[in-house]
Amino acid sequence: MKSRREFLKTGLAFGAVLSAPGLSGLLAQTTPAQTRPSDPRQRPLLVAVRDGERTPMLDRALAELGGIGAFVRPGQTVLIKPNMGWDVPPERAGNTHPELVSRLVTLCLGAGAKSVSVFDNPCDQWQRAYANSGIGPAAEAAGARLVNGKDESLYREIEIPRGVKLKQAMVHELVLDSDVFINVPVLKHHSGALMTAAMKNLMGVVWDRRFYHRNDMPQCIADFITAVRPTLNIVDAYHPMVRNGPRGLNLNDVVVMRTLLASTDIVAIDAAAARLLGHAPKDVRHVQLAAEMGLGTVDFEAMDVRRLQLA
Repeated sequence: MKSRREFLKTGLAFGAVLSAPGLSGLLAQTTPAQTRPSDPRQRPLLVAVRDGERTPMLDRALAELGGIGAFVRPGQTVLIKPNMGWDVPPERAGNTHPELVSRLVTLCLGAGAKSVSVFDNPCDQWQRAYANSGIGPAAEAAGARLVNGKDESLYREIEIPRGVKLKQAMVHELVLDSDVFINVPVLKHHSGALMTAAMKNLMGVVWDRRFYHRNDMPQCIADFITAVRPTLNIVDAYHPMVRNGPRGLNLNDVVVMRTLLASTDIVAIDAAAARLLGHAPKDVRHVQLAAEMGLGTVDFEAMDVRRLQLA
């Protein structure tokens, strides 16, 4: 097992690879005014916070987006969808860190939410994934309602008219009925899709995720967001899994990056997440497909990018 110092060294070395043309270098650049859309309100806002602990980074990102009250109003129902698919402990980085989920629950209830629900459709046995990820106990302690993602009766079929390969899907009722949908994935390598972040995390809200694997998974991922898009996306990139994903083998698959991304544009945030893992957005096929379908932007010059450093 690597020591924390070794993890930090690995993370710094990995980050150096990103400096050009990676996200850290890109976000430090000033976009020429003449290349920006004339109305800043038309530019998707992407917030990247680095070098802090999880809760302060989340709080700072939300403040930059206008605070939790910009997304959650009193009396609304809220769904928080983490990556909670694997029966592994938090330090393995197979799932979203429970501290982020707990803080989001607290903030949403503090904003007056009527209820906050948390669920996933896990790959591993659901009770063990909920418990051993740490998310289940943390979310319940903060006041959330944990919902079984493996109960088929809670899914309803929807049509996806713009889908190329995915024309219908059975979607969990919480996604369809909640007033606010907050998507909180962990960033990690994926052997089939190259990367898991915001878009791919939505595979955990459909009943038959195997359909994606049999029918061009990247296209299905892009197809789904033509019909369902979260209110807000927050990517946990504190210590991403950079190999052997999506489950990982051991702590050697994880590097420390101490980063958090937030945006309402699910394509923009995944473009930034790709850069963190050392990929051009076009190399992550579901991200490129979504951009080509007009579902968001991968053009950083067309975004309002706010890079914040806490320490």
